Amino acid sequence: MVSGIITFLNAGRFIEEAIESVLAQSHDNLELLLVDDGSIDDSTRIALRYAERFPEKVRYLEHEGHDNRGAAASRNLGLGQARGEYIALLDADDVWLPNKLEEQVAILEAHPEVAMVYGLSQYWHSWTKSPEDAHRDHVLKLGVQTDTVFEPPALSTLLYPLGRGTAPCPSDLLLRRAAVERVGVFEEAFRGMYQLYDDQTFLAKVYLNEPVYVANRCWDRYRQHPDQCVAMVHEAGQYHAVRLAFLQWLAEYFYAQGVKDPEVWKILQEKQLQTSNRLQAKQSRENNRQLRIRTTRIKELESSLADQRRRARRLRKQKQSLMREMQGLDRQLKDVRNSRIWRLTQRLGRIRAALSR
Repeated sequence: MVSGIITFLNAGRFIEEAIESVLAQSHDNLELLLVDDGSIDDSTRIALRYAERFPEKVRYLEHEGHDNRGAAASRNLGLGQARGEYIALLDADDVWLPNKLEEQVAILEAHPEVAMVYGLSQYWHSWTKSPEDAHRDHVLKLGVQTDTVFEPPALSTLLYPLGRGTAPCPSDLLLRRAAVERVGVFEEAFRGMYQLYDDQTFLAKVYLNEPVYVANRCWDRYRQHPDQCVAMVHEAGQYHAVRLAFLQWLAEYFYAQGVKDPEVWKILQEKQLQTSNRLQAKQSRENNRQLRIRTTRIKELESSLADQRRRARRLRKQKQSLMREMQGLDRQLKDVRNSRIWRLTQRLGRIRAALSR
């Protein structure tokens, strides 16, 4: 039996297509575990509907209290409930091609020493049905020899994130359950933006400890869209920070596993230094950008202050001119009051007032 595990969080837009791709497999000796990571959209309802329609094949799982605990914790929940001899992961926004499990199981049956098999993935843009995406689908070269068994720890330095080879898509993996039990589960500390590397923590354990078969076959479609974790981390400008956290974890893991190969440590230290330098360069660019913003603001404030000073000088001059005018009027008023005509006018006024009484 194969235990397929789909973990999902608010994947109502895509999850039905992912589930259907599992149920359409030519290898039908399988169970499907739908692990809800605290969804608040209609993906929970969709998953429950499939569990009700196919109770002999589909099970719905969730964390206590319908909590959101991250993809790693959700995968671990699925692994803990899986009954199959083989484990296959599928992200809720990806799909399997119909012969995926049949062909991968055949490879593991033919190579009993192998713990995991993976192949090529189609980077899937045309799902949008938009004309501009119609011809963007492509399959990346793996960067390593295919249809080959790699003994540990060869892939540790051949594949991303330490090597040049393309990292396998999680939706393309098929693993022996016994191998998963040997190497351990996903690292649950890698959540939030660090979830970008939660699959790499698991794969690092496999590469270091187990033989892996790399096939020259495409078995899944890896949907490309802006809500992907990788797209969101890049958009937030946090890629190098997340990568450095993973490399630090990897160094601690290698140390705990007693890795002594100097070539492995050399490559790891080079990647740490490279990532740290890029992070510092990015921070320097950000600091320079903030400095330019502050400099521009200071110039704007200085210009505004100069305008205010010029206005104050104009107002002082206007005030001085008004004061002079007031002083002139005051002198004219005094001259008028001291004149004979003014005094005569005052007397005539008093006389008119007396006569009126």
